[in-house]
Formats: sequence, C-alpha cells, structure tokens
Amino acid sequence: MFNSDPRLIRLIMSLRNQGISDTKVLAAIERVPRAEFVSRDFAGEALADRALPIECGQTISQPYIVAYMTQQLALNDRLKVLEVGTGSGYQAAVLSHLCRRVYTIERYRTLLRAAEARFAALGITNITSMAGDGMKGWPAQAPFDRIMVTAAAGSVPEKLADQLKIGGRMILPLTDDNGDQSLLLVERDSDGFIEKPLIPVRFVPLVPGIAKEM
Repeated sequence: MFNSDPRLIRLIMSLRNQGISDTKVLAAIERVPRAEFVSRDFAGEALADRALPIECGQTISQPYIVAYMTQQLALNDRLKVLEVGTGSGYQAAVLSHLCRRVYTIERYRTLLRAAEARFAALGITNITSMAGDGMKGWPAQAPFDRIMVTAAAGSVPEKLADQLKIGGRMILPLTDDNGDQSLLLVERDSDGFIEKPLIPVRFVPLVPGIAKEM
C-alpha cells in the first residue's frame, strides 16, 4: 500500500537525489516503519535523514547510510545474509525484504530482545537472531552470501571474512590510524579478497565479546 506521509515521500526523494537508485532498496525503506525502531522521544524525527540514539549508548543509522550499505550488497531473494550489530533491528528489517534469510548478532541482550519484539510485531519471519560476539560471526550458519557489519573495526575481522562465500560481498566500516572511518566493500573470489574503499562514515566501535548488562 502506498504511504502518502509527506515526510516519507521527502525521505525517499532525498535518498534518490543522493544516488540510491535501486528501486527494491527504496521500496524496503518505504515499507519498514522507522518510527517503530526508535524511542518515543525521537518518534517525531524517525523520518529525518539522520542517525538517532537508542539504548545502551548505540545508534540507529541514518537512512541514507542504511540504504547505501544495502545497495552495495546487491541483494536478491535467494541470498543468506549475516548482519553484525542488530541494534534497534531497523537495518535487519530492511534486509529482510530483500533476501531469503537474515542472521543477526547483537552483543547487548537488551537491544536484542527489543529488536526481536519489533520483528514479531511487524510479522517479519525470516530473521534469526542471537546474542553473541559479532567479531566471531556465526560459524554454525556459515558460509554467507553477504555480510554487513554495522560497527567500526580497525581491520577486517578474519573470522568474518572466512565465513563469506566465494562470490560473496561484505561491507563494513573501518577506522584508520587517524580515527577517521570509511566503508569498505570486500568481495571474495577464488583467488582471495578484493577490497574497495567507499564513503566516509561514523559508526560506534566494533567490540568483542557479549556485553555485561545489569
């Protein structure tokens, strides 16, 4: 059903103007109600093209970055995708409309429980989630056609790269020695890995282990 909310229309037009040309990605952004993934305090800003704070000191990414990273993965409905960093669940929900199955890992159990409740409320059934160390990936479900990391590492985590299929793609933010971050697209072929630097970004750091919460 077409959503006539003028704020959503403005957001979709803004994404188009910024180079998001994949109509399936734009349709997924349109279908997933971002307001359901932020606190009530920020519900009025849910359709603004900017990052917003969520629980546990984390953030929900700017819609443009969500769309950009998703578009770079070149998804289709046959693919199995690993997401590292569930957060609010918004990115996983967008991915769920574009691939066969999403496996998502979150180190904060509080965030994971809230995201799982949102998936259930929205009737999304092709997301499997767990609390875990995202730097280790999900060996029991590997290999993956695509991997998306939504927190910044200092280098490509070897265990994640090893879980990428030949012919697969991974996108992740990396932090350089100066503290600057940019997205990196990694493609795996029979000879190894090909890396392509993309745009500058700002993400929370990728931290090993499962968070200890009160």
